Amino acid sequence: MKKISATGYFKIHKGKLDEFKQLIPELIKAVKKNERGAIHYEWYLNEETMECVVLESYADSDAVRAHAGNIGESLQKLLGISDLKLETFGNPDPELKNMIKDMGAKNYPFFAGL
Repeated sequence: MKKISATGYFKIHKGKLDEFKQLIPELIKAVKKNERGAIHYEWYLNEETMECVVLESYADSDAVRAHAGNIGESLQKLLGISDLKLETFGNPDPELKNMIKDMGAKNYPFFAGL
């Protein structure tokens, strides 16, 4: 299976909710415009707990790298106003596996499913 999925958990810093919310439409627009390998890209926000979850799926490791290159600057802005915990799912190629590890993400290789 080539597909790679990811779940990102953002804990938004106090007083930064509005700034965080303004960045998300920019990210969605960039992904929609520039990433043919993006399968889905969904954001869920709980304003009461100041937490946001992004669910992402990509066709393959190349598509994930393209995504990282496409949203790098906006992601850096998000990381300045929130803390990120990232989990990935699938069998990334060796290059992506190292990239995931360098980001502190936990990867779960595909085991079984439809």
